[in-house]
Amino acid sequence: MFINRFILRTAGASLAGSILLAALPLSAQAASEADRLQKLERSVDQLQQRNGELEREVQELKAKKSPFAPVLPETENKATAGNGNKAIFSAPLPPPVDVHPAGPEFKLTLGGFIQVNFEDGDVSAFEGRFGSTALKDRFRLRRARINLSGEFAEQFDFKIEGDFEQSDAAITALKSVDVITGKTTTVSNSTRTEFSGTDIFVNWHAIAEANIKVGQYKAPFGLEQLTPDTKIFTIERSLPTGAITPERQIGVQLWGKPLTNVWPEQKDLVTYYGGIFNGNGRNTTNNDNNNFMYVGRLELQPFKGKLFGQDSSLKLGGDVLNSRDDKGTNISQTGNLLVNDDGSLSSFVLPGADERTAWSVDAWLKLGPFDLIGEYLQEDVNGRTVNGVPPGFANFTTNGYYVQGSYFIIPKKLQAAVQWQDLNPGQKGNDGIHSLTGGLNYYIHGDDIKLMANYIHTWSDFRAANPQFGDDQFDEVILRLQLMF
Repeated sequence: MFINRFILRTAGASLAGSILLAALPLSAQAASEADRLQKLERSVDQLQQRNGELEREVQELKAKKSPFAPVLPETENKATAGNGNKAIFSAPLPPPVDVHPAGPEFKLTLGGFIQVNFEDGDVSAFEGRFGSTALKDRFRLRRARINLSGEFAEQFDFKIEGDFEQSDAAITALKSVDVITGKTTTVSNSTRTEFSGTDIFVNWHAIAEANIKVGQYKAPFGLEQLTPDTKIFTIERSLPTGAITPERQIGVQLWGKPLTNVWPEQKDLVTYYGGIFNGNGRNTTNNDNNNFMYVGRLELQPFKGKLFGQDSSLKLGGDVLNSRDDKGTNISQTGNLLVNDDGSLSSFVLPGADERTAWSVDAWLKLGPFDLIGEYLQEDVNGRTVNGVPPGFANFTTNGYYVQGSYFIIPKKLQAAVQWQDLNPGQKGNDGIHSLTGGLNYYIHGDDIKLMANYIHTWSDFRAANPQFGDDQFDEVILRLQLMF
């Protein structure tokens, strides 16, 4: 009996020991699995943290420097030859264009545009070029510009642009004709030759309400003048715009949208511009005197939204200008203002000192495919006696206007436009010039590739009142191909 109890106890102890020995590896294994899970969790956390750091680094690199190589298509360019059995060959892809900024700017854009005209009939008669200042039928390289623009992280942007085209303003034109002796006086109305600068400026835009712009650019005067050359609906700007607006000048300008932060949804409601310029045109290193040209413009956009289910807007603008100029300054740098003896016009180069005051108002209504634009401009030119020298011309007031309507016959493709313009130079009796323009614009690829055709009929009041000088009505056809890149 004793032996049996002993055997049972011994067996029980052995079984308990076996169970204990078996449980030890299981607990060790469980502890090992927990450690591995903790290590995996730490590794995942570290990977997530590193991934976030890499994403931040990529964002910083993108902000500092954007890629300048265009993305090439993945498919090969193919061409076909033959009629029945077409042979197909594959042309190799061109190498990527690689443009890098030399400085720290994070945005750099290279572009430009070309405008080529065919002009037939009474060429530029609507600008007063008839009689002694008439031009011949021609093919004309109207504009050929290349530009470079960019931005810096420090909130500066810049643009530098040049034009290969030589404007009519550089042509030596007849200034006056003596009807008795036949003697003519000529004047070269510009120094622009070959390649010349257009826009060359730096703009600080850190404060949307108060940008500061310095360099050479269009003085803020005149809606049509400030509308880019590539986006106007007629081939050429109106005679009043060319005769009265100051175009590009060298100076400094403060401009901005004062409601940008106060009322972000209506930031375009008010835009202002105020500038001080030399006043004697572009690409001129010297000012004509110690006085400056002061120019200001205010733009309002009281409405932008849907009207009759169409995207619509209304813009209003007003401009003021004052300048004191010395003898020899051209006060009509992009058009013609001086009335010659035969009623034609040429650039007005001052025979003596003057003081000019000009103002204008404009409006632009857009209703879906329809645009209606109007602008009125006026300028008072008063002579000044300097150092006892009289001005050499009588005071006069020039005024003019245009009204223009356009409509897309085929949405975003075919547009019809009509414009009535009128200029009263105010230097001779009945010296007004009026023109009616009808045109078609075909947008092959928006404004980037565009065909334009204009027919212009012009009347001269002076010629009508003085028939001895010749025709008083003129007709011209202008065709244009525009390519932007």
